[in-house]
Amino acid sequence: MSKASRVMPVTALGNPNRLPEKVLVETGTKAGWYRELDLAPLGRGHLSVVRGMTLKPTYYITTPIYYPTADLHIGHAYTTVAADALARFKRMQGYDVLFLTGTDEHGQKLESRAREEGVSPQAFVDGIVIRIKELWRLMGITHDDFVRTTEKRHMDVVQHIFAQVFEKGDIYKGQYEGWYCEGCEGYFTATQAREMDGHCQDHERPLQRLQEDAYFFRMSSYSDRLLEHIRENPQFIQPESRRNEIVAFIERGLEDLCVSRSSFHWGIPVPFDEEHVIYVWFDALSNYLTGAGYPDDLARFERYWPADVHLVGKEITRFHAIIWPIILMAAGLPLPRQIFAHGWLVLDSGKMSKTRGNVVDPVILIEKYGVDAVRYFLLCEVPFGMDGVYSEDALIARLNSDLANDQGNLVHRTVSMLHKFLDGEVLPPGAETELDRSFRERILATPERMGSLFDAMEISKAVNVMRELASFANKYIDEAAPWALAKEGQKDRLATVFYYLAECLRVLAIVSSPLLVETPEKLWSLLGLEGNPRSEGWSKAQEWGVTPPHTRVGVSEPLFPRIVDEEKKEEKKQPKVPQLTMKDFQQVEMKVGTVKTAEAIPKAERLLKLTVDIGDEVRQIVAGIAESYRPEDLTGQQVVVLTNLRPAKIRGVKSEGMVLAAVDDGIMRLLVPDGRVEEGSKIS
Repeated sequence: MSKASRVMPVTALGNPNRLPEKVLVETGTKAGWYRELDLAPLGRGHLSVVRGMTLKPTYYITTPIYYPTADLHIGHAYTTVAADALARFKRMQGYDVLFLTGTDEHGQKLESRAREEGVSPQAFVDGIVIRIKELWRLMGITHDDFVRTTEKRHMDVVQHIFAQVFEKGDIYKGQYEGWYCEGCEGYFTATQAREMDGHCQDHERPLQRLQEDAYFFRMSSYSDRLLEHIRENPQFIQPESRRNEIVAFIERGLEDLCVSRSSFHWGIPVPFDEEHVIYVWFDALSNYLTGAGYPDDLARFERYWPADVHLVGKEITRFHAIIWPIILMAAGLPLPRQIFAHGWLVLDSGKMSKTRGNVVDPVILIEKYGVDAVRYFLLCEVPFGMDGVYSEDALIARLNSDLANDQGNLVHRTVSMLHKFLDGEVLPPGAETELDRSFRERILATPERMGSLFDAMEISKAVNVMRELASFANKYIDEAAPWALAKEGQKDRLATVFYYLAECLRVLAIVSSPLLVETPEKLWSLLGLEGNPRSEGWSKAQEWGVTPPHTRVGVSEPLFPRIVDEEKKEEKKQPKVPQLTMKDFQQVEMKVGTVKTAEAIPKAERLLKLTVDIGDEVRQIVAGIAESYRPEDLTGQQVVVLTNLRPAKIRGVKSEGMVLAAVDDGIMRLLVPDGRVEEGSKIS
C-alpha cells in the first residue's frame, strides 16, 4: 500500500458498532480503484495501525435541529444529552465520531415572531441561537458541528438537492390548496384534517386553509420502495412501535408533498424560481448532509455518510422516517442506518411545550443542582423510546437516592476508611477470597453490560447497571467489614479489600464518563490517578489491576451533597410521642435476622415479600421498602426485625413481623448492625 493510500469509510461495511473485518483502501494508483484490507489478524474492536495510518470506525449521530422561536426547555435538553452520552461512549470505544446538532431558522412562524418583536428574522434568531449554544456549553454537550440553516454552506446544499431532484422530474409546479399548521410547519390532507377536527392538538390552534402556487415532490411514487426498505431493515425505524405506525401510515397511501411556499419569503429561494422559498422540512432535513460535508467535501461525506443514528422526538418521526428517506432516494443517496424516535419528557399535567407556556428551564435547574444531577436525572428517568415524567421532587429524590446515598456514600466511606485504616494508601492486594472474586467479576461485567445497552439505545438501563455496581460495592463493604479487620489487625486482608474498592471506583469513573461531565474527573483525581477517565478508553474499564499499588488517595468531600428541602422538612416534623418506661420498652422484642429471599408483590409498588432467618425460625415479612431497595440487593442483607408484632395480612400476604428502617426525604434506609452478628441476636 503506497503512502498515498487512504482508508475509505468503514461504517459502510459490517456492523457499525464494531471495527469491521475488512475495509476498502484506495490503492493510490488510480482514483476509484480499491482493494480489501484484511483487519482480522489485527484484532476486532481495537484501533489498528497499518503503515502509520490509524484505521478507526466512524459513528455519525444527529439530534433534530431545534426551532429557535424561544429558548429551549428541558425536553430539548433530554434529546441532546442522550445523543451526547452516546457520542461520548463511542469516542471512548475508539470511534471517529461526528456528533451534529443545530437550529432550523426558516419558516413562516419565525418570520411572524420576528415581526411581532419588531426585528428582522435574522436578528431574531441570532439572539436565541447564542443562548442555545450557551445552554449546550453549560450541559457539557460535545457536538462536533452546529448547523444553522441560514448558513451559506447549508443553503447551497438545499438548493443543490432541490435542483437535482427537479431535474430528475420528481419535483413539479402546481397549486396547493389544503390545510396547514404554522406551528408544525406541516400540511395535512383533507382526511387528516377531518380526523383532527380541523385543529392541531400539539399547538392548540385551528388549521389554516391555504391556496397558493407551489412546487410538489412526487413522494407517492416512492411508497413501495420505502416500504420494502423498512421491511428488509427492521432496525431502520426504532422502537418497533414507531416502525409499525410508519408502515401503517405509508400503507394508507402517500400523497405528493408541497415543497415550496410563495406567500412569505423567509427561507431558501428555489434556485430556478426566486418567487418561491423551499418548504421548511425539505430545508431542515438536509442539515444532516450539510454536517457530513455534502456535496463539496466528498472525502468527509464518504467517510461519515450514511448517518448511524438520527435521534428524534416521536412527534417528528413521520418527517424523518418518510419524507427524509424519500428525498434521499430521489437524490440517489444512501439512507441513514437508523431513525430512533424517543418519547417525551412530560409534566404531570401533560406534554411540555413552548405553546402551552409550561416549559422547564434547564439553566435554572443546573444553577440549583449542578449539571451532573440534571444529566443523570434525564438519562435515568426516561426509558428510551417511552415517555418519562418530570417533576422537581423526582429530580431531588433521584439525586439523593442514587447519587448521594449510593455512589456518593460509596466514595466517601471508601476514601475515609482508607485514610483511617491504611493512612490513605492503596496497598497491593493479597489472596483473593470468594467474596472478592464475586465482587471482581461484578466490576468487570459492568462495562460490557453497559456497552451492550448503549449500543441498543437503552440508556436508562445502562445507567441502572452503573447504579447496581455502586449498590453491590456498598454491600461488599458491609460483608467485608473493614472496621472489624482493622480491629483484629488483619492488615493484609484490609489491603485486599481496599484495593478491590479502589478498582471499583476507577471503573465507575470510566463508565460514568459518557453520562456525567464533572464527577468522573473529580473521582479520578480523588483516587490519585494520572490523566483522566475519558482518555483511558472504554476497554480500560474491562481490565483488572490497573490502579498502581501505593497510590495515595485524596481527602473525600461529598461528590453529591444531599438536597434538603427545608420547607418540606418543617412540614414533616412529627408531633411529640409519649415517653415509655423501661417496663414498656422491655415488652418490645427486636432481633437481628438475615434476608434469605426477597420478591416483589404484584400490584403493590411499594411492598416486598421477604423471608428472614431470625435464628430459631424463618419469618415471612412484608416490608414497604420497594421504592428504595431492589429484591436482588437484599439477599444476604442483615436487618433488624420487630418480632413480637401481631401477624397481619397486607395485600393478602401474611406478615409476621416488621423490618425496621429510617425514612429521610422519602428514602428508606434499613437499620443494620455495624458488622455481621449471629441470627437471632437480640437488640437491647
